[in-house]
Amino acid sequence: MIVDDNADSRDIYSTYFGHKGVRTVTASNGDDALTVARAVRPDVVVMDLTMPGTDGWQATRALKAEPATRDVIVIALTGHAFRGTEKTARDAGCDAYLIKPCLPDQLLDTVLAMWTTRREPRRESA
Repeated sequence: MIVDDNADSRDIYSTYFGHKGVRTVTASNGDDALTVARAVRPDVVVMDLTMPGTDGWQATRALKAEPATRDVIVIALTGHAFRGTEKTARDAGCDAYLIKPCLPDQLLDTVLAMWTTRREPRRESA
């Protein structure tokens, strides 16, 4: 799922992902993101942090607090490049942090790497 209040950003990333065979859904704000995530249960959420209303920080905390969505991978994609912002994003529950502008192939690489790592079977110790 791609969450961003900027329609162009949503369109660019979702179109690129679609051309690469990755199905996406989108949301334009944190409230819509929560509604869609509860209904669709995406594997990965690419979350803009600064949006009107319920922002990405709040939406991430809510996703991570709910049993049905707590395991979703959240990748912060933000223009916040200030010292300490990555730590704050991770403290809010983001699993990864990328700074805009971010090329679509870089974002897709991060999404796939995070998803693949999360899906790898864990070895049981003997």
